[in-house]
Amino acid sequence: MAKCSFCSKEIEKGTGKIYVYKTGKILNFCSMKCEKNALKLKRKPIKFKWTKGEK
Repeated sequence: MAKCSFCSKEIEKGTGKIYVYKTGKILNFCSMKCEKNALKLKRKPIKFKWTKGEK
């Protein structure tokens, strides 16, 4: 199973969303919340308690 690129939560098969940059870099997201925080708002997961970002 893949892990969310923002919150590090396990993503079950058949769910979530994959975002691919032109350079080929792949990001996996478990929810729209994670996708929006990472791509649109450009936030760092380390600053949020609900993510498993390591300090």
